[in-house]
Amino acid sequence: MVSTPLGNLEDITQRALRTLREVDAIACEDTRRTKSLLRNYGIRTPLVSCHDHNEKTRAADICNRILRGESFALVTDAGTPTISDPGYRVVRAVVAAGIRVVPVPGPCAAVTALAASGLPTDAFLFRGFLPRRRGKRLTALQELRRTRATLVLFEAPHRILATLADIQSTFPDSQVVVAREMTKLHEEFLRGTAAEIRRSLAERSAVRGEMVILVAPGGKLSDAPQGSLPDRVRELQKAGCERMEAIKIAAKELGMHKREAYALLTGKGSED
Repeated sequence: MVSTPLGNLEDITQRALRTLREVDAIACEDTRRTKSLLRNYGIRTPLVSCHDHNEKTRAADICNRILRGESFALVTDAGTPTISDPGYRVVRAVVAAGIRVVPVPGPCAAVTALAASGLPTDAFLFRGFLPRRRGKRLTALQELRRTRATLVLFEAPHRILATLADIQSTFPDSQVVVAREMTKLHEEFLRGTAAEIRRSLAERSAVRGEMVILVAPGGKLSDAPQGSLPDRVRELQKAGCERMEAIKIAAKELGMHKREAYALLTGKGSED
């Protein structure tokens, strides 16, 4: 498992380059991206595509080839394999086959952004990409409200404004950092509340580059007393949650069972 640069091609270790030269083949997410990296260092090792759509099949093929005596390196387009990138199925299959897995560490977008964020690093929770649909995204954020650690999220540029709006509604007072184009020419760290950063990005003609969003712990939470169950459910629904999901979240926040909350709100038994 070889970590590769996030953007700046100089961010690769001597061990990684040696490994990529010495293996029989390299399993990579996008052959075009990996060819560009290899060409920069004069490496001509054969490539095998291994991405989200063919990884299951490729995992079996890679295992069989290793068992026949070949050696493989696993890389993704940028950063560390399997961290919100393809590779998990390959690693799982290789481990199940009793084959040794050797990590060759290097860049990781989540840790790089966290280290430079200025937010607490003693405890953090990596959540990767949030759901694309707004209702599910809000539900995921609501479930993270009480996490007392810095949250680390990934997001694509075309969803960044919508995601920041949902973070604003869920963590209105928390300090947020958005790391954009890390290690590249236009590297940028935007700091402030979710609302402030969203306004700054919304003023631009276009927002480009993969992004890491970090949310500081310790923001003010609007804890609702047990008597305000209906108000909390309405608040969650207004934020975009489906009714049953809102009941589930509110019940959890108030230390109630979902059936009890549903019965209090409707005078009926649970729909479970």
